[in-house]
Amino acid sequence: MNKISMTRRAFVTSASAFGLVGASGLALPYYSRASQRPAFTHGVQSGDVDAGSGMVWTRTDRPARVMFEVSSTESFANATRLAPLDTSPASDYTVKRLLTDLAADQDIFYRMTAADLADVNAVSEPIVGRFRTAPASKRDIRFAWSGDTAGQGWGIDETGMKTYATIGKHTPDFFLHSGDTIYADGVMKDEVDLPGGGKWKNAVLIDEKRKVAQTLDEYRAQWKYNMMDKNVLGLSAICPTFYQWDDHEVVNNWSDSKDLSSDDRYSEKSIHVLAARAARAFHEMTTIRYEPAEPGRVYRKIAYGPLLDVFFLDMRSYRGPNGPDMQDTMTPESRMLGEQQTKWLKRELTNSRATWKIIAADMPLGLVVWNDGTKKVGAEAVSNGDNGLPKGRELEIADLLRYIKNAGISNTVWLTADVHYTAAHYYNPDKAQFQDFNPFW
Repeated sequence: MNKISMTRRAFVTSASAFGLVGASGLALPYYSRASQRPAFTHGVQSGDVDAGSGMVWTRTDRPARVMFEVSSTESFANATRLAPLDTSPASDYTVKRLLTDLAADQDIFYRMTAADLADVNAVSEPIVGRFRTAPASKRDIRFAWSGDTAGQGWGIDETGMKTYATIGKHTPDFFLHSGDTIYADGVMKDEVDLPGGGKWKNAVLIDEKRKVAQTLDEYRAQWKYNMMDKNVLGLSAICPTFYQWDDHEVVNNWSDSKDLSSDDRYSEKSIHVLAARAARAFHEMTTIRYEPAEPGRVYRKIAYGPLLDVFFLDMRSYRGPNGPDMQDTMTPESRMLGEQQTKWLKRELTNSRATWKIIAADMPLGLVVWNDGTKKVGAEAVSNGDNGLPKGRELEIADLLRYIKNAGISNTVWLTADVHYTAAHYYNPDKAQFQDFNPFW
């Protein structure tokens, strides 16, 4: 396959010029001039890219048959045409597929066109995206990492979510989104008072953001709100996003024991019902890969060439109840990852031959995050606030760190999110009560 000379920044410019459809400079075929043509409503996404495959996603405004073309050139010369897929109300008109048999370290262009299922002569303008596959040989890898989008009432102002534009300017190979990808419980207002005076104005707002999400459609709308931002759309068109989730995809400090009985914002009091709806929306609206052995699974590994493996954890779905977290023995109630996920992580770390092993964890390890921040009681993350030997959820992480040391696994780096500041923490056994682990970041 031929190399692409087009830069990512140039592609953003051309794609943005036509609202991410009908990108300037691409040779397009003739399309129907029907007045009621289908439209792509929320741009394109790619994600979970490795050396030979990658996920792509889009959404239509009606039931439609989506045609896919894949090429290594911006002109789509000698493009591969794939079997079409249909969108329907069942998945809110979203569609995603795994592109396979791709060359390693290759720019991949993908183009989608939609035909109205009720009128095959009504055909959309095309929409285009691109990504680069992971390398098969050693080369520098650049990726961005962040979390927590549109929380605490801060939505899309007149300039949009400029962090996403800044990420795009650095032309990363991929963007690792470490959770709180939406704020389903984050109610927004038109204006927010700023400390010291002034106001933040949410220039873009929808009804579903003025209340907490409870129905499946309301959870879906949280995603669609973020994708109304031009900067989010621009980055998604050129950079794969690797997603994991945390609590705000469902509700603040979510665990199976979450009690909503006294929260008047919620008429649906079952955390299990809310979590199921949220999980469905998460998988519909993102490019996370489908796991046949456990549909809906979030934890997984992405092999990104000989230098890098990324291990995505799910620190929500398998945890015991949030509580004092002071158990002396490891039980299902004191776990955060759960037994099966821990076994999987140990196995995959042992089998990894990558130089660097990024462990993407949606919750901090050493920072104390209270379940009740006002009263400062209960553990929401791993640490319980006791400075002695490991207890509660700390036992599971201590066991994992001991395993990593004894198995001779090197070059592990943990990336976490959930709290809203940036810091680099160095974990040194010489400064810890539990010392049976190797130093790590």
